[in-house]
Amino acid sequence: MIDVVDDKTRSRIMATIRSRNTGPEVRLRKSLHAKGLRFRIHARKMPGKPDLVFPKYRAVCFVHGCFWHQHEGCQYATVPASRTEYWLSKFESNRVRDTANIRDLVNLGWRVAIVWECDLKKGKFEETVTNVTEWVRGSEELFASDSRKFVNLD
Repeated sequence: MIDVVDDKTRSRIMATIRSRNTGPEVRLRKSLHAKGLRFRIHARKMPGKPDLVFPKYRAVCFVHGCFWHQHEGCQYATVPASRTEYWLSKFESNRVRDTANIRDLVNLGWRVAIVWECDLKKGKFEETVTNVTEWVRGSEELFASDSRKFVNLD
């Protein structure tokens, strides 16, 4: 499929896509703060620059976009019809990088949570916030906001 916009327009559109302070991330932060959790955001010196760092609980949280991180089985994890090979390669490198960052954080003694963008939409938001809050205050090492298997760290 041919792109419907020229290269310059596509570049401008792609440049507006944010990696930090996304809508789902900000909504989650506000809700967790309202529940009394205190955190730092985007810790640059930590592997993967976690979106939320809870130093008191030695826990970190990543808010993953379903498209960019290819949330398995999710309706939002589509593959563009144009330049499919490029996108599949991009998604695979994201997956490899995510796994390495999680492994590094666990090896440094941090607990890691992945919260998927689709779990922060209407209907699931409150349940997800409650589950994340309980996880942060608990002792489980790994957490994923969906019921699917967590990333394989082997």
